[in-house]
Amino acid sequence: MEHRLLDRELDALRDRVLLLGGETERALQRAMYSLVERDSVTAQEVLDDDDQIDNLEVEIDRLCVDTIALRQPAARDLRFVISVAKITPILERIADHACNIARAAIDLNDEPELKPYIDLPRMSEQASSMLHAALDAFTNGDAEAARAVIERDDEIDEIYNRLFHDLIDMMVADPTTTTRAARMLFVAKHIERIGDYVTDICELTVYMTEAAFIKHSN
Repeated sequence: MEHRLLDRELDALRDRVLLLGGETERALQRAMYSLVERDSVTAQEVLDDDDQIDNLEVEIDRLCVDTIALRQPAARDLRFVISVAKITPILERIADHACNIARAAIDLNDEPELKPYIDLPRMSEQASSMLHAALDAFTNGDAEAARAVIERDDEIDEIYNRLFHDLIDMMVADPTTTTRAARMLFVAKHIERIGDYVTDICELTVYMTEAAFIKHSN
């Protein structure tokens, strides 16, 4: 009976994390849409919906504490609960970065369009795809899939470095673009940080499945 109760609570935790992950991924996609399409209404919706993500984080944290206190999980089950407790604030921070992108979109949308957003959309698509794959790996307990996602972070870093130099060159060539280009640079940095957070999620997946710590293993 006790084991069945634990299984139900672990399933509930998994479902809530997937819901939080889906909402976080959606926030990132909508924030970038609001930037590329110059849609400040959607950007404001991203900001307005952030409270739901914050509330989910609090709910999951409470479920983790209750599960450990009442069910005393062991071995892999305990590692799962610990991983959930660590992944939840990571997802919330990713959502915060999405909100910062939405705020930048609102500011940029009030100014003349600079130019097509260079590699920003591709960089964001990569981060969103990595997040989706990381959540799948976590749900399936697939350490190899998690490791594959970690390898993809280098692509985001490469795009960021290229974009950084392109935007600096733009500001030097035309100082009137400085404010707008700087905002785009901040957006790029937010996306780059999201890639780092996704890597953290994958490292926790490896810990959960293999009881192995791979953080900073490079």
